[in-house]
Amino acid sequence: MRNFLFAALILLSACKVQHIKKSVRDSEVFNQGFTGFMLFDPEKDKVLYAMNEDKYFTPASNTKMFTFYASYKILGDRVNSLDYIESGDSLIFWGTGDPALLHPDFEDTSVLDLLKSTDKKLYMADNFDEVAAYASGWSWNWYHYYYGPERSAMPIYGNIIRFKKTMKEDRMSFSPRFFNNNIKEDRYIPTRNYSIIRDQRMNDFRYYLKSDSLSFETDKPFVTSSQLTKELLVDTLGKVMTVIDYEPFKNRPHQTLKGIATDSLYKQMLTISDNFLAEQLMVLVADELFDSLEVRNAIQYVTENYLNDLPDSPQWVDGSGLSSQNKFTPRSIVKLLEKIRAEVPEEKIYAYFPSGGKSGTIRSWYKSDDENPYVYAKTGTLSGVHCLSGYLLTKSGKTLYFSFMHNNYVISSSELKREMEKVLYQIYTKY
Repeated sequence: MRNFLFAALILLSACKVQHIKKSVRDSEVFNQGFTGFMLFDPEKDKVLYAMNEDKYFTPASNTKMFTFYASYKILGDRVNSLDYIESGDSLIFWGTGDPALLHPDFEDTSVLDLLKSTDKKLYMADNFDEVAAYASGWSWNWYHYYYGPERSAMPIYGNIIRFKKTMKEDRMSFSPRFFNNNIKEDRYIPTRNYSIIRDQRMNDFRYYLKSDSLSFETDKPFVTSSQLTKELLVDTLGKVMTVIDYEPFKNRPHQTLKGIATDSLYKQMLTISDNFLAEQLMVLVADELFDSLEVRNAIQYVTENYLNDLPDSPQWVDGSGLSSQNKFTPRSIVKLLEKIRAEVPEEKIYAYFPSGGKSGTIRSWYKSDDENPYVYAKTGTLSGVHCLSGYLLTKSGKTLYFSFMHNNYVISSSELKREMEKVLYQIYTKY
């Protein structure tokens, strides 16, 4: 009888695998592009099904899981918000990449409190050349889209202007007001409802609202520089400040100001797939590791020291995944998921990752049969790219790891999501 039950369980397990295999391999939707998939059961230490798991794919924002892991390993509970030297009657300071200074989504005042409270003369050492505004492989025309703020050594206001309009208001508002003289109405801009356009190389913005009854909120990146950051700080603090050369202070002993809790950055970065935070986190990692802001060196260090057990070496170039030069395999992403779950408390994972039917980039997808999400996963989308990788909680109580990667498709991402939803729901109910 025992042998019969054992044989029956094996047959049942084989049937489940065959169902998944057929759903993925024979899908007419997935076959319209190039798909990789891997499903892993950590309790059994077993790959349940895999297809093209050893092939490299452009991951898009799945890259943010690598950024999260690197940051979690290195940054600690609070970021280094500012480096500074107090010398005589002077306070010389420079940026570490901290994204929270006057960011509209956060309330951290660490830097402002220090600069407000001092009676010393303020000097900002210009280390902006250490951070390229765009990473390798970014598209030049992202400069006026919300998802493409520039990277910088000392971000301010999230390196964006936030525009808002409600139906109750006659006029559009924006912050920071510092840019008031740079924003002009232009009724000749073609638009369906409203449009806000920035000059590619200058902080000159033109807008046109077709109706007073519009309601929206949108972010537009501005061109960063040390001089502009200084002017924005002076505008806020009401203090005199001077920009000076960074080189004489580069290797001198200095103090470090602690700032925002990393938890709040991780949650926003992963849940809504915030590109700016992801990029600045990798700048912070470089600062912590090398007291410089070279992201390439930080990526190399993390790859060699913390990711050397991945099945396939990651081709990793930025923090956000905006670069098409990033290349990962599904089985390496599954291994990363395993490492994250082994080192990060489960409640933090579920707080950080988007949850199916509930939060973030998958709040409209992968809904469970009750109030408890069954998918906690990171999306990744670029033109012709859609990926979803994370944790799947089955009805029987298992936690499985999966990575779905789609490249070179010409159909809509919604079609891919509907097909993935069928596959993942099947796994949710049957395992």
